[in-house]
Amino acid sequence: MSPLAFRVLGPLQVHGPDGPLRLPPGRQEVILAALLLETNRVVSTNHLVDLIWEDNPPETARTQVQICVSRLRKLLAGADGEVSITTRPPGYVLHTDAGNVDAALFTDLVLRARRLREHGELDRAVRLLRDAVTLWQGDCLSGLDSGPLANKARQLNEERLTAVELRIQLELELGRYDGLVGELQRLTCEHPLREKLRGQLIQALYWSGRQAEALEAFRTARRFLAEELGLEPSRELRELESAILAGRLPAPAAPAPVRVPADRAGEETAGAESEEAPEPTAAPPSPEALRQDAVPHQLPAAVADFVSDAGRLAALEEALTGRPGRTTVGLAAITGKPGTGKSTLAVHVAHMLSETGFPDGQLYCDLRGTTGTPATPEEVLGRFLRALGIPGQLIPESLDERAEMYRTRLASRRVLVVLDDAAGEGQVLPLLPGSRGCAVLVTGRARLTALPGAHRVELDVLAEDQALELLSRIVGRERVAGEAAAAEALVRTVGRLPLALRIVAARLAARPHWTLASMVQRLANERHRLDELAHGEMTMRASLSLTYEGLAPEDRRLLRLLSMAQAPTLPSWLAGALLDDRRPFPSDLMEPLVDVQMLDVAGVERTGGFRYRFHEIIRVYAREQLAAHHTPEARQEALARMAGGWMHLAQQAHRKVYGGDFTVLHGDAPRWEPPASYTDEVLADPLAWLDAEQASLCGMVEHTADAGLHDLSWDLATSLVTLFEVRGHYDLWEQTHLSALAAVRKAGNLRGTAAIRASLGSLYMSRNQFDTARQALNSALDVFQALDEPMGEALCRRDMALIARTSGDDTAALELYRRSLADFDRAGDVVGRAIVLTQSAHIRMRQGEITEAQNQLDEALDIYEGVGYTGGRARTLRRVGQLLLEQGRSDLAVLTFTEVLELCRDSGDVIGEGHLLRDLGHAFVIMGRPDRARDFYDRAVTAREGVMDFSGGALARLDLARLLDAEPGRSRELLVPAVEVFRERRMGRELAEAERLLASGC
Repeated sequence: MSPLAFRVLGPLQVHGPDGPLRLPPGRQEVILAALLLETNRVVSTNHLVDLIWEDNPPETARTQVQICVSRLRKLLAGADGEVSITTRPPGYVLHTDAGNVDAALFTDLVLRARRLREHGELDRAVRLLRDAVTLWQGDCLSGLDSGPLANKARQLNEERLTAVELRIQLELELGRYDGLVGELQRLTCEHPLREKLRGQLIQALYWSGRQAEALEAFRTARRFLAEELGLEPSRELRELESAILAGRLPAPAAPAPVRVPADRAGEETAGAESEEAPEPTAAPPSPEALRQDAVPHQLPAAVADFVSDAGRLAALEEALTGRPGRTTVGLAAITGKPGTGKSTLAVHVAHMLSETGFPDGQLYCDLRGTTGTPATPEEVLGRFLRALGIPGQLIPESLDERAEMYRTRLASRRVLVVLDDAAGEGQVLPLLPGSRGCAVLVTGRARLTALPGAHRVELDVLAEDQALELLSRIVGRERVAGEAAAAEALVRTVGRLPLALRIVAARLAARPHWTLASMVQRLANERHRLDELAHGEMTMRASLSLTYEGLAPEDRRLLRLLSMAQAPTLPSWLAGALLDDRRPFPSDLMEPLVDVQMLDVAGVERTGGFRYRFHEIIRVYAREQLAAHHTPEARQEALARMAGGWMHLAQQAHRKVYGGDFTVLHGDAPRWEPPASYTDEVLADPLAWLDAEQASLCGMVEHTADAGLHDLSWDLATSLVTLFEVRGHYDLWEQTHLSALAAVRKAGNLRGTAAIRASLGSLYMSRNQFDTARQALNSALDVFQALDEPMGEALCRRDMALIARTSGDDTAALELYRRSLADFDRAGDVVGRAIVLTQSAHIRMRQGEITEAQNQLDEALDIYEGVGYTGGRARTLRRVGQLLLEQGRSDLAVLTFTEVLELCRDSGDVIGEGHLLRDLGHAFVIMGRPDRARDFYDRAVTAREGVMDFSGGALARLDLARLLDAEPGRSRELLVPAVEVFRERRMGRELAEAERLLASGC
């Protein structure tokens, strides 16, 4: 029977005489792998338990291990009697010949190769090392799910790479330089952090006569280590560079052959092939002698953990290699904000196309567009011509002559030119070849839109799945999978920016004891975030500074000031406000920042103007610069202009809705007016504008409150009630007003305090929190009376009257309405008067004073028609419908309610819509059509609760429950949550009725 062969250098496999054995997945695989990694040595039961269950073993763990071992014994004994698993305290031993286990065989071959090297038998050692590496079929134990086994697997993976490095070193010592370059370029791409491989590549290039490429390989290593890990190259790599520059790099020593003693010959050479050693290699030719025939291979190493979109790669490949019949140079430009991986993508694509698409060579140059003095076209052409085999003494001085020679040299070749970090098109155009067989790939932070016929790729942040993939490749999949939520939070915190993600991933990789959650915590504080986004000399701050320092002074100032805005997107007029610049097209101020990718275009307004946004890390950087360059006073002045702009627009929106500055108090803080044409266009639909800017406006209330701009804070908060009332944004109403209240109270601003309290009184009244509302309104009224502020008094008495009316005290309500009318008349507020007339008409209807109610409603409608306030007209028409219902004119009432419902829907008044749906339900109940009524009540519940108007929703539930006395289950379902709301809001009459219906079994 043939012996079993065990493989762990790749997926776990067992091969018998009849082919692979099917291994039971799970625990038995883990136990077998552990025993194979320690072939002929004891593995303790406790260790096996830890491998399977880690920190949470069940009480039966040892028994389950025994069962698994027993099953493995049967499986292996049936296939090979020479393999056994025996019990030996404190665990088990797998017995087999070491040559049957690939890991043991690998270790033995490497050991024998090292001994051969010691005795000078380099060629035989190389062959043994090749045999050893050939045993590998992938990463050790790939596909096996056991965290603790991963450490042993990583150790063996490391030994494989060490064996490869040793074999390459021996081949360098044997003088086989040319044959190693391609392999080393591939290996440095796959393992970019292994500096030994990079050093070997530098030596192989140099001694192959490719000095310039050797130096470029060093620069690539330095740049990669700085960008990815923030580290300088090792001393050994730096010494290689110095030796090349000084022309003193010695060839790797070729040791004199040493005869193996006869008594050890069998030991040292067992298993080695018996072919003759090659003849000694001649001394390497000088680099100058080879330069005429050199084919340039200047690409930096690609990163092994590259991630990108397959469609993007395919489009770049097509743009560069082209279709049959193409008559022009293939040209592609990759642009994007700092840290998005432009160079990484370019180098990856270049490597991908180097052999099949461009066999005659690849030229590469860092144009230093953002890193110091940009490279001149003359300088770059000189380097390229030397790389193409032109002796230095034959290279002309002028740019035109160099460009002509360059194009001539490339005329019959297929060469790819990579121009990294271009400052602009002027730097690139002289470097374009003339041959259609060549292609040029350019990267830059500027958009490079003037490159003729270029395929453009605009890089943004990674998609979330790509960001998680990159994190997994650097940190380790097991680690990321073990903290999935923290990994997602980490990706979000760095805004999915590739460079920032690489930095935090490198820090985590360097500190395996750190959790991903701890990294998220470190990044949570915005003030220290850029400090955390640094690793050695490589920092996110440094990358952003390169672009920032290249901006004009006024553009830098705008970038800093824009960072104060807390809005998710920024309208273009903000630039004018911050710089106090009233030009008609303020977007012109933003565009220089867009051109260098420090701002993104987020959308287009109805005016045709653009909206912009920061990447969060760029915003953090800009705020750092803001603190460094602007005094607190200067920041306060700019913030006041920005808030004044929002206040002006919010006030204009209120005027558009109400037909003027009606039913609102304003403060004395100065406004900043955007261009009139811009304002008119933006506010063509004021409620739509308020909706779109809701987050920005609410954020500005809190921002100004925190900054001590209390007059602006309270004024803006009360101006937004237009939006809060119509849309039912009660939580935002309260949130903004409490922020403003804290600011005005701290400043001792009595008028602002009273205005906010009066507005909060309206909010609490809308929520049926009548006691809290009365307290707020009475407090505000006292201040307004002391200040002789008729508008404030009118607003307070109007709402106090509504509370009295709702509570059933019609006499008190009418008196308060009477006084409120007088206050509004004194303030000259006709809309306020119309609102009071409409509300008091409801009491007149209830008291049977139909004529008086009709007169009041008619006067209110005339006022609303005069000022063009559609919302007020809709509310008054609703009362007209109720009056018609009182008069028994149900059909006409339904028509009126339906008309008003359409008005509410057209204007987006969701609160009014909920009221009208209830009104229609009432009308159909009176008309004896319960099915129609039920439909409208159902819709009213959905409408009111959909905007968090729970008291309105509870009333609609009560309406519906009255109709469903034949469906007790459904009635109970409606009434239970309604009772909770009535109890919480102290709605006594409604609570009593709901509880009565519940008690009756309805």
